[in-house]
Amino acid sequence: QVQLVESGGGLVQDGGSLRLSCAASGFTFSEYSMNWYRQAPGKELEFVARRGSRESGHITFYTESVKGRFTISRDNAKNTVYLQMNDLKPIDTAIYNCKRYGFYGRGTKVPVSS
Repeated sequence: QVQLVESGGGLVQDGGSLRLSCAASGFTFSEYSMNWYRQAPGKELEFVARRGSRESGHITFYTESVKGRFTISRDNAKNTVYLQMNDLKPIDTAIYNCKRYGFYGRGTKVPVSS
C-alpha cells in the first residue's frame, strides 16, 4: 500500500533552516508528481511546492510566499522527496505534509519562533 512518511521537522528560530524528507513506498515513485502542503494553526491546508514526475522533466512549482526560500527536490533512487527551507519565518509555522495524488503523509511539525 502507498505510504508517505515525513521527517525532519522541529523547532527553529526566525531566519533558520530545516530540510524535510518524505520517504515513499508502495508505488512507482518516479511516475508521480510529489507535493508538499502545509497547514498552519487555525488555517486551511495550503499548497507549498511540487516536483513533477520523471515524464514531466521534474518540473517545479512553488507558492509565491516561499519562492526564493524553499527548494523542493527528489531522489528517485531513494524514493524520497525533500523540502529545503531557508530563511524561515514565524508565518511558516505549520504541519508540513507530503502528498501524492490521493494520498497524504501524517505530517511533520515545524514551529518557527520569533
